Amino acid sequence: MMLTLSHPWAAGRSQVEKMALVAAAALLGSLLLAVSARLQVPFWPVPMTMQTMAVLVIAMTLGARLGCTVVVLYVVEGMLGLPVFANTPERGVGLAYLLGPTGGYLLGFIVAAYIAGRLAEHGFGAGLLRAIMVQMLGTAVILTCGAAWLATLVGIEKAFALGVAPFLLSSLVKIGLGGLLVVAIGRVFGRA
Repeated sequence: MMLTLSHPWAAGRSQVEKMALVAAAALLGSLLLAVSARLQVPFWPVPMTMQTMAVLVIAMTLGARLGCTVVVLYVVEGMLGLPVFANTPERGVGLAYLLGPTGGYLLGFIVAAYIAGRLAEHGFGAGLLRAIMVQMLGTAVILTCGAAWLATLVGIEKAFALGVAPFLLSSLVKIGLGGLLVVAIGRVFGRA
């Protein structure tokens, strides 16, 4: 179940209160994305951040519009120079980071958030198998956008070798965890 302005958590609230809840969700979501970018879990062959999972869980929980808004807010915060992206400020901040090798992944976050949110709005977050399928699709969108951008800098073979292959195993773990989280969140808020 998705958190929308018609959801029971919003019942009986004024329009101003609902908009305040939306603003709070956007700010908390962008903060969660910043934390997930910095959270590195030891994994093979590269350490795993939880950022792609956070993007997709947020989108599937909040829906296409609000989920995408959260991700856009996060990207704008980084574009403005706030150290919200992974490996900032080491890899630069602001526009320099967006134009660097990971810029395509950030664009992929926005596209994947919209797609995952829309699918969740149409019931694809209701069961574990469906939620996992949406997580897989969203992850594929993120990796494809990231590799496409990276290919313009280093060529297609290097882009796959550096920007996709090392993340496939950790992506499977995050897809499973993300699916479980979406279903759990849906059950908790579905009963609210």
